[in-house]
Amino acid sequence: MELRLSFFFSLIIFLPGIVMGQQETYTITLAPFSSDEYNEFSPVFYKNGIIFCTNRKSSYLFNYSSTQGENPVKINFVDTTGQVTWQKAGLFSKSLTTHLNDGPVTFNDSGDTIYYSRNRQVDGNYQELSAARNKLGIFSAVLDGKNWIKIRDMRFNNEWYNVTTPWLSHDGKRLYFASDKPGGFGGSDLYYSIWKNGYWEDPVNMGPVINTSGNEAYPFINSLGELFFASDGHPGLGGKDIFFSRYSDSTWISPVCLDFPINSQYDDFGIITDSLMNKGYFSSNRGKSIDIYQFKTNFPQIFYDDIQRENQYCFRFIDSDSIVIDTTKLEYIWDFGDGEKASGAETSHCFPGSGIYDVELDIIDKATGNLFFSKLAYNIDLRDIEQAYINSMDIVVRGDTIDFDGLKSHLPGYKILNFSWDFSDGTRMQGGKVKHCFNKKGEFLIKLGLALKSDSNGNIRKTGVSKKIVVLDNSQEKVSLLANKTSSDSILPDIRKNDNAVVKIKYPAETEIIKEAEFYVELISSETKIGIGSIIFRNVPEKYTVKEIYNQNERIYSYIVDQQMNLMSTYITYQEIMGLGFKNARIRMKILEDPAAIELSSLKKIFDVSTDNYFDSHGRLTSIAYLLLDQIIKIMNKYPGTKLEVAVHTDNTGLPKDNIILSQNHARVMTDYIITKGIDKNRLIGKGFGGSRPIAPNSLEKDRALNRRVNFTILTE
Repeated sequence: MELRLSFFFSLIIFLPGIVMGQQETYTITLAPFSSDEYNEFSPVFYKNGIIFCTNRKSSYLFNYSSTQGENPVKINFVDTTGQVTWQKAGLFSKSLTTHLNDGPVTFNDSGDTIYYSRNRQVDGNYQELSAARNKLGIFSAVLDGKNWIKIRDMRFNNEWYNVTTPWLSHDGKRLYFASDKPGGFGGSDLYYSIWKNGYWEDPVNMGPVINTSGNEAYPFINSLGELFFASDGHPGLGGKDIFFSRYSDSTWISPVCLDFPINSQYDDFGIITDSLMNKGYFSSNRGKSIDIYQFKTNFPQIFYDDIQRENQYCFRFIDSDSIVIDTTKLEYIWDFGDGEKASGAETSHCFPGSGIYDVELDIIDKATGNLFFSKLAYNIDLRDIEQAYINSMDIVVRGDTIDFDGLKSHLPGYKILNFSWDFSDGTRMQGGKVKHCFNKKGEFLIKLGLALKSDSNGNIRKTGVSKKIVVLDNSQEKVSLLANKTSSDSILPDIRKNDNAVVKIKYPAETEIIKEAEFYVELISSETKIGIGSIIFRNVPEKYTVKEIYNQNERIYSYIVDQQMNLMSTYITYQEIMGLGFKNARIRMKILEDPAAIELSSLKKIFDVSTDNYFDSHGRLTSIAYLLLDQIIKIMNKYPGTKLEVAVHTDNTGLPKDNIILSQNHARVMTDYIITKGIDKNRLIGKGFGGSRPIAPNSLEKDRALNRRVNFTILTE
């Protein structure tokens, strides 16, 4: 009778021998409950012993046999608490035993529910039982005292294909198994089913990273959720090999073949281990029959290792130039929050180490050294990268003894249980600090593996890191290579583009300027209300109107004058205010929130504010002026509650008295036109300031043109 376990017992091809002479990762011995005469495979930890599959003869049942004369597979148990021998193993449960194949098995965490493989049909005559459609399926049962009851087959068992080698996840919510069902990647693929809403959902193929055009089976999921399985499709040592993978970032990582001597030129499969893989059991046909072997780990195999990243503490700091300044009058000053400062729109700085730093970019008045404008403020959380870390020289000389230190590994929330080193030259070591000497020139990928224990819940996990070491013949080669490396590493990264620096913007003037914003001169700020009638403002010239603004975010009252569209336009007013004794005066940026003010600001950017565009030589409005004023009238009609100030300025050419009259006439002409279009005159204020409030020096014509301007301002109560 065909037992339909061909994947488990198929012949293998011999490949070239394993390179010896290296320190072996594992030590293996034949399990004492294995025999030469029969097959034993698929061990499973259960209570105080091991459950396994075997085709040894059963004494109380008639034994069907395959066409090759082999007995059917049965589920056996052996107690491993004392002296273990083959004779002490026996049938696990009569209630789970059939005339045909039983096993492999898996249990839930409490051990009172079993999932096991067997032939779907177990009752009937020989012809019925040996039919091609009597496939392997997965069945479940629950423990009632000493008996297993409620034997039920899984809903996805099928007469057209096998479903076998089950393994239940630690939380009991996912059942893994192998099947040769159609639609897979090869002969036998790994699948899983999720327990949801009281039943097992349809099987899901584990995908092309795990499955191949060959055969995959015997899944084992440890308590960390890591996957071990057997495959003859992935590159290995020969026959079926045992592979390791884990789920990371929504995908399975490319499987890694376990080292010799667990894997060999023969068929190796059906592994179980403790959580750290310090010891366990596996199956292999490397002897006279299929047997179960014990293994213990001498040097933990580093299955996955990320390339080591270096903590970066030195960075470039770059201003975006989104707010233009006159560097003959002003300068950039960076304050890095660690006691160090630097000047310039672009600079570099090295922080002393990880930590939280408040970085500010200020614009300082060169004449007084006082703060003119705060351009940028952000918080930097400079973090050491969470990783295993190899502390060593990168470039060494052959024959020198090199120190390797893993104690600087930064994995907050975990205690390191052990350190494992692989030097890629056949040498392995353990310990937080080790020494090693390379005997030949070349590049070596050093691997450090860590076993970790969570401080919060005691869970165990593993991690690893690798680092390239260059070994040279002599010191002269080392000096030359180090010089070239220093030159190539001279460009520092931008602080905003580094993965171990978390940058949180606190005050983003350089990004807020993209919005509709204006700049104003702040005379003083206070947490308590001062009032614009205070004696503090007695020296402020009448040409300035002091306004009070409450900053809700900072919870301060700000007293301001002279709103302008760009930063440098406030500089002359700032100097004047400083000269009047307001030593804490500074420039603030205000993001416009009033919809009328926002629309008006857009118009000013489109049409410009130069009076040269709006008046001809006879003081009459130009066609451009009419276009602008008509748009302003639309805004005032759209927002009937708004008031508008029209403030006209001149340069200093001519007599001051004449300039005042000229600017007042210009303001009157504009407001009169707006009134003729139906806007209430009480909603308009026209002012002419002459040349008393310049925004640029009057020495050059290009600057005088800037002073000839009109300011349209939405007034708020």
